[in-house]
Amino acid sequence: MNELHISKIAGELHVSAKQVRAAAALLAGGATVPFIARYRKEATGSLDELNITAVRDRLVQLEELDKRREAILKSLEERGRLTDELKEKISGAGIMTELEDIYLPYRPKRRTRATIAREKGLEPLALRIFAQDDMDPAAEAAALVDAEKGVETIEEALAGARDIIAEWVSEDRTARAKMRDLYSARGVFRSKVVSGKEAGGVKYKDYFDWEEPVAKAPSHRILAMRRGEGEGFLIMRAVAPGDEALCSLEALFIKGNGPASQQVRMAVHDSYKRLLSLSMETETRLAAKERADEEAIRVFAGNLRQLLLSPPLGQKNILALDPGFRTGCKTVCIDKQGKLVHNDTIYPHQSEKARSEAAAKIKDLCSRFSVEAIAVGNGTAGRETETFIRALDLPKAIHIVMVNESGASIYSASEIAREEFPDYDVTVRGAVSIGRRLMDPLAELVKIEPKSIGVGQYQHDVDQGALKRSLDDVVVSCVNGVGVEVNTASKQLLAYVSGLGPQLAGNIVSYRNEHGPFNSREDLRKVPRLGPKAFEQAAGFLRIRDGENPLDSSAVHPESYPVVDAMARNMGCSAPDLMRNGELRRNIDLSKYVTGRVGIPTLNDIMSELSKPGRDPREQFEAFGFAEGLGKIEDVKPGMKVPGIVTNITAFGAFVDIGVHQDGLVHISELSDRFVKTPADAVKVHQKVMVTVLAVDLERRRISLSMKEAGARKAP
Repeated sequence: MNELHISKIAGELHVSAKQVRAAAALLAGGATVPFIARYRKEATGSLDELNITAVRDRLVQLEELDKRREAILKSLEERGRLTDELKEKISGAGIMTELEDIYLPYRPKRRTRATIAREKGLEPLALRIFAQDDMDPAAEAAALVDAEKGVETIEEALAGARDIIAEWVSEDRTARAKMRDLYSARGVFRSKVVSGKEAGGVKYKDYFDWEEPVAKAPSHRILAMRRGEGEGFLIMRAVAPGDEALCSLEALFIKGNGPASQQVRMAVHDSYKRLLSLSMETETRLAAKERADEEAIRVFAGNLRQLLLSPPLGQKNILALDPGFRTGCKTVCIDKQGKLVHNDTIYPHQSEKARSEAAAKIKDLCSRFSVEAIAVGNGTAGRETETFIRALDLPKAIHIVMVNESGASIYSASEIAREEFPDYDVTVRGAVSIGRRLMDPLAELVKIEPKSIGVGQYQHDVDQGALKRSLDDVVVSCVNGVGVEVNTASKQLLAYVSGLGPQLAGNIVSYRNEHGPFNSREDLRKVPRLGPKAFEQAAGFLRIRDGENPLDSSAVHPESYPVVDAMARNMGCSAPDLMRNGELRRNIDLSKYVTGRVGIPTLNDIMSELSKPGRDPREQFEAFGFAEGLGKIEDVKPGMKVPGIVTNITAFGAFVDIGVHQDGLVHISELSDRFVKTPADAVKVHQKVMVTVLAVDLERRRISLSMKEAGARKAP
């Protein structure tokens, strides 16, 4: 374990080195982030998932920095260019940019103008000029004119010397640091439309003639300009004030006003124009892209967490419809365990006869399968189908819910869906997915690649590796935070449980299918290849309802069962009595159960679990209905006040579904009457809101909304 890394990370996170060291040791031993955060609080000083994840990721970054440092040192040593001074500088570099700046003058280069000038023997002249002593550059250059070496004139000799100086300037660490700071603080992004591409790039119209400070450019605009550039509609540049740049460089390199200094001034100007400005533009663009990626991924991850933790309806008999006009509405019935028990197709949007037949069929299915809720996909014909269902004379106890079907088509065509429903086509699979999403969003959405769920922005433009790592972390955190019922969970859901993964998840399902439901957590040890380490990591997150041990339905880890048993013995009761009786729990003195391994944080968690064993942390489900009379964007008029559901949150606002197949945008300035720093401070994904329509742009299919109390007064 690298103590320098430990110390650095502790300083960055404002925690103790002991906490970082403990987290690093547990991670190195194969422990997962959720397990460490939940069951190893004493070791880490109660570091949360956020900090543990930061420790994990920062360790990787620092290891990559060290690997690069070693590669550079090896390269320099092999080429005989490593000095003690250079080695000390390289060893002391704390970030990748600093390390690369140190190495830049020594890196093997392709053939440059400076390289050619050196081959002509002009480096001594460059050194003399760069020193800016009292000398005559032209006279010294005359002595180097040699046609055989390719130096035909005095000016050619001086130009070659300036090329060498220009390269020195561009590779100077101080110069690069100053230019980097200038581009960061005073640089601007400029975008222009490519001539002749105006018509095809209308979606980038805002950026046809755009300028914005690098320091203030938000993530979504950086990614939008880059996408427009990538698609050939925009030209994007990052530029800095040239006068300031040249003044700064001249102050660094020019020592006077003599002939030699004049040559250096020319070289500095050439260096900035030909080398440094281009290098800094590339760096600035890359740094902005990284920053934009981080922000976009952070927003996406936050949205995904909120969506995955949407309130579940729970285990109900559900009728689900995947709506369609011409092809009809695929209709399925699923039981309380999510098993498909019936499928059919109805045609409520065609002839009156077909509509009547569809109504009779829905009523019959609701009766035959004791339907408790109806899920309607919100895609094409969704609102029309919902209106049709609501008009039926169905029992009032049946919930009718519009379900966001984003990504359902991805699932229905996936290998997972084919494995689950090999005898059914994609339409049936899609309808089942819609119904299951209502029952338990988390359990169903884990079957879809997170970036296909539709709660991100520019997800295809950001670093895909970083995006996957972040979204996978969110899914793992949500699954383990909620807990998984081992006797009903799919192998896809089980795969996200701490310590399992796809192979062990599949083994659990196979064992369950062969031997029947698990009666206790201890039975998990019988699963092939599920060893002690995997059991330790997973057991606390797996739930067994109505099992042999009532603690198996809670988040109390099996390693802590003896503690609960000791509490029960001392209170003269059983563990179930402790779970039922709050008075008994209040009389427990936790300090008596503190050991070298079990501390107050774990004991507090145990007491919390005993009071609400296996409690689902998600909010209670509440039925929601869109405004009647709204089915398409043409029905929406400014001034309307309508209910909606937040479907996506971006850096500039929130998108809200008001039931017309086109989400409206609540700009950040319209989210609240109070100041809102970021949209996530005001709303969350799947939140039910009331919005006022400010404007409708039918040509661009855009709806502007407001959540302000004064929103109605703003609308025309």
